[in-house]
Amino acid sequence: MNWIAATLSWYLYLLVIGIAFIPLTRLLFRSFIDQGYPFAKTLGILLMSYLIFILGTIKLVPFTQTALIAILILSAAAGYFLLHSIRSKRNQPPRSILLIILEEALFIIALFFLAYVRGQEPSIRGLEKFMDFGFINSILRSRFFPPIDMWLSADPQNPGGYPINYYYFGHLTGAVLIKFTGASADIGYNLILATIFAQGITLAFSLVGNLIYHLQIAIKKTAVKLGQVIVYGLLGSLIINLGGNLHTIYLFTSGYSPDQPVPFWQILSGFNPTKYWYPNATRFIPFTIHEFPSYSYVVADLHGHVFDIPFVLLTLSVLLTVIINWRKNDKVGQNQKFLTANHYLHLLTPIFLGFLAAVHYMTNAFDGPIYILLSLAIFLILFGLTFDFLIQVLILIGAFLIFSFPFSIHFTPFIFGIGVNCSPSFLVNLQKLGPFLFEKGNCQSDPLWMLFILWGFFWTCFALFIVTIIKKVNHTFADSRLNLFVLIIFAFGTFLIIIPEFFYIKDIYPAHFRANTMFKLGYQAFIMMGVASTVTLYQLRKLKTWSGLAGRLVFLIVFCLVIIYPFFSFPAYYGALDKIPQLNGADWLNKAYPDDKAIVDYLNANIKGQPVILEAQGDSYTDYERISAYTGLPTVAGWWVHEWLWRGSANVVGFRIPDITAIYESPDLAETQKLLEKYHVRYVIISEMEKTKYKKINPDKFLKLGEKIFSTKNQLAAIYKINL
Repeated sequence: MNWIAATLSWYLYLLVIGIAFIPLTRLLFRSFIDQGYPFAKTLGILLMSYLIFILGTIKLVPFTQTALIAILILSAAAGYFLLHSIRSKRNQPPRSILLIILEEALFIIALFFLAYVRGQEPSIRGLEKFMDFGFINSILRSRFFPPIDMWLSADPQNPGGYPINYYYFGHLTGAVLIKFTGASADIGYNLILATIFAQGITLAFSLVGNLIYHLQIAIKKTAVKLGQVIVYGLLGSLIINLGGNLHTIYLFTSGYSPDQPVPFWQILSGFNPTKYWYPNATRFIPFTIHEFPSYSYVVADLHGHVFDIPFVLLTLSVLLTVIINWRKNDKVGQNQKFLTANHYLHLLTPIFLGFLAAVHYMTNAFDGPIYILLSLAIFLILFGLTFDFLIQVLILIGAFLIFSFPFSIHFTPFIFGIGVNCSPSFLVNLQKLGPFLFEKGNCQSDPLWMLFILWGFFWTCFALFIVTIIKKVNHTFADSRLNLFVLIIFAFGTFLIIIPEFFYIKDIYPAHFRANTMFKLGYQAFIMMGVASTVTLYQLRKLKTWSGLAGRLVFLIVFCLVIIYPFFSFPAYYGALDKIPQLNGADWLNKAYPDDKAIVDYLNANIKGQPVILEAQGDSYTDYERISAYTGLPTVAGWWVHEWLWRGSANVVGFRIPDITAIYESPDLAETQKLLEKYHVRYVIISEMEKTKYKKINPDKFLKLGEKIFSTKNQLAAIYKINL
């Protein structure tokens, strides 16, 4: 079966990446029982992508498969050299080969599972898949960086084209995998999603499992129980990657209009699974978005927040190593020699965390500040307001600025300030004070019961965890540090959820003015508290009293509600999962627009670089801009609202729309040629969508301005090459 062969080939390349980066992973996670084995693939993808990004940005090394192979080999050599040079056994538990084998098996199962599921409906179509696929294809065509925006061609002000003004580093990592494996982008898109899912499953397993492992060894008299590490690792992995929220309580109601949610206790009517619509769990509070990883894996848009899932789990795991390895006598004091081996943590760790924060920022902007703040919160707890803490702050922020600089110099942020939700009238009169905006009418207040539907599982676990602390489940210093880590991520996740109740990042959306803020903050809160919630159950099992039993019962009830979500979401999107899988995301194009598929295939096979094409311009979330999305070739103007968001003005596309219409419809040859030259158009596409939108289209005039280089067998679609 082709899908099995394609997935297996893809996996073998990932395995090579993982093996190459095992040494660096072992150094980073020396205190983990599996020595961070699952993180090797993620670390490899991350470092390979960043290195080629830097080398391509300074125009030193082109983005080719050969360059990626060279980076892989050199990185592996450097890693193995460092591993054999640094032989410290400090804090290194005995490796569990059984656990490592299990983790690799888990990765394979997760990879093939989601590849099979996506194979039921692999279409790269709908929602914002055109945007994500267009970014990836543009990057694949790039020789150097930054990549060109496929939906905004060159013009007199920017004859070289416009760089993508979006957080595209995650898309770059996807393009790196496609380039490295030599896979078709149409298939690679779906295998990238499967890879992210497999990473999410195994990284969460390792993170939670190692947290449980260290909670076990914190009690000196307790023997390590590997079975518990595995069970809780799997549990945490399921919660983080497949869990939903308490919205599934609506399975027991008569349902409601998506725009008018009703308190579930008012419409209880018995079990009604056929009336449950899974997207409502992510749009429950009107005018907001509150998605989570499980939903992302279902709808399969390769957005920045999806690409960032493995990197987020990597950051949380690094922060866990900070807690595990930290010792009071390691702090740099006046009577200690600076830069001894014991102080590597205080120098290298904040540098690496700053690097990861830069990666988060370049991948999904909100995540950069989020994990800077979380890192600083942990440093503050460990060091207090001391000179050591100041060093950590300076190193962390300095590293973030340095590592994100190559991206930032080509990027213009598209936020307009920090809005204050429900601003008092006297502040509305001010309108703006520093970065804060006080907008009239922008007031959305969330009822507590709705917030509890979304976050009640985690908050219940938070409360139960506090009960275990009050009951003093354990007393050791090491155990207290690990519990403190759990409390911090519980509290920090709650903090992220509360922020949109008071503030929002201002963008172009009027009614949904705080949707993106709630979405991006809540997504990270879900992952963080998913880790912490698993520890809650582990700690509850140590309570032998009635309170422990009651706590476990409460946990079981809310856990069942969140874990049944994928049993409704996946079948709703993919059906009965009984089709023979096929991973080609362009197959739908061949069925819906066969002429366009022929044009795409011709352009991908014969056109090198990124010359400008012209195709019909259309609205966001439609099938318009299918040629540019599937080829990575820039067109004159793409999805209007998206470019409006990225560029900060509706006029960016608005001013170009009449020119596009004139190029297709104007009988004036001189005007047409002038406009083609203005936007550096090299190839004009005429197919069904162009003929439908531009009623007065005149294909013959393009023969006077160039030549027809391709036409479909039915002669209904063609490509015209313009002589410039």
